[in-house]
Amino acid sequence: MTAHSMSARTVTFTALALFAFAGNSLLCRIALKLTAIDAASFTAVRLLSGAFVLAAIVKIRDVRPVRAGSWISAAALFIYAAGFSFAYAGMSAATGALLLFGSVQLTMFGYGLWHGERFNRQQTTGLVCASGGLLTLLLPGLAAPPPGRAALMIVAGAAWGLYSLRAKGVADPVAATAGNFLRAAVLALLLWIACLPSAHYDASGIAYAVVSGALASGLGYVVWYAALQHLTATMAATAQLSVPVLATLGGIVLLAEPVTWHLMAASIAVIGGMAIVIVARR
Repeated sequence: MTAHSMSARTVTFTALALFAFAGNSLLCRIALKLTAIDAASFTAVRLLSGAFVLAAIVKIRDVRPVRAGSWISAAALFIYAAGFSFAYAGMSAATGALLLFGSVQLTMFGYGLWHGERFNRQQTTGLVCASGGLLTLLLPGLAAPPPGRAALMIVAGAAWGLYSLRAKGVADPVAATAGNFLRAAVLALLLWIACLPSAHYDASGIAYAVVSGALASGLGYVVWYAALQHLTATMAATAQLSVPVLATLGGIVLLAEPVTWHLMAASIAVIGGMAIVIVARR
């Protein structure tokens, strides 16, 4: 395979993965807004679908997913997925994606600082800018999400950040993800059973959850791991800056969500601040 074809494949895989990650926000928001499915049912169907697809993929490679992954990582994955779904029951796709993305990145940066990493002046400026952007997004106003929903999305982002940190250095990330999805699906079923008296769903809602789990999550992570083999850490982190932007554009086109100056200012601060931290880290 030539360098040119490898580069083209990497760009394609990266783009597909980023669209998948943004698609999760849109699929969840559409399902909870336009169909009858509730957050607990969406979470259960999403994780079950993702677990099925990932298990089938690793089974082809003669790997048993139950032997990969861990309950700690699965718990973090479950907290992310459940918090994500319940939060999106009360906020726009753009606001949710920005809160999630900002929380993920701040968790990972905070982990680095806690373990002795030192930020230079540029990185510190970027971190303060990004943190200020998130605080701006939470300020009272017409565009501010409900405090409870915002807290859930921030917790979901922190859980996903911890999950990503635990995945670093794993020899077979696809197998580990499959094992984690299987365990998280068990936790999601327990949540669904606990919420059964208030559960409600329809065919359209289940379909959105299946697409979110099987395609945007399961296959999305497989494609992302394939792209990561040819991306530097800086390139991967920089590429992910596009996820909240894509989610915002999707919310405008598919859900007619308004973009306020409040949201735009917060987005510029968060994404710009993160970009400064990532680039300065080089």
